[in-house]
Amino acid sequence: MMTRYFYIDSEGTQKGPFTIDELRVEQIRKEHLVWTQGMAGWKPAYDLAEMKPLFEVSDTSHQNKYVTTPPPYHQAATSEMPVLPKTWMVESILVTILPFILCGNILSLIGIAAIVNASKVESLYNSGLFDRAQEASDNAARWTKITFWIAIGAIILGIIAIIAFFVFFGSLAALENSFV
Repeated sequence: MMTRYFYIDSEGTQKGPFTIDELRVEQIRKEHLVWTQGMAGWKPAYDLAEMKPLFEVSDTSHQNKYVTTPPPYHQAATSEMPVLPKTWMVESILVTILPFILCGNILSLIGIAAIVNASKVESLYNSGLFDRAQEASDNAARWTKITFWIAIGAIILGIIAIIAFFVFFGSLAALENSFV
């Protein structure tokens, strides 16, 4: 059976029980008071022979085995990554929904292709598929522009239809007044 130890941390809180290996992970210090079954009272950790290896720094490979901090972040790795392509998400949503709501233009729903491609850009980029992310961005841009011009065309045709309606019925009214 492995010996298990309790210790008092720097804030005076009793912690444990821990094995020697668990105490290493806990990063116990030599001045912390320790106790285990069979001891008369609390003693500084460094006074116990079985804990002295915890505080020796001679073998760095042994010490690094228990390091709990991540490796250092290298900025150089991110400078090699290409810039995230434009997603076109906001534009694709606007050119799809606004003409449909304002004009009832069902053709603006072609913009769904733009939304689908726009939603792929960031996930492909984060997966490291930079070429496919750029391709999805280009497709989103293409479908956004196609949908935009379809919406503009529908608005222009709507305005022409309204003008033609008033001209036609206005001329009919003028024609009717000339016969009276």
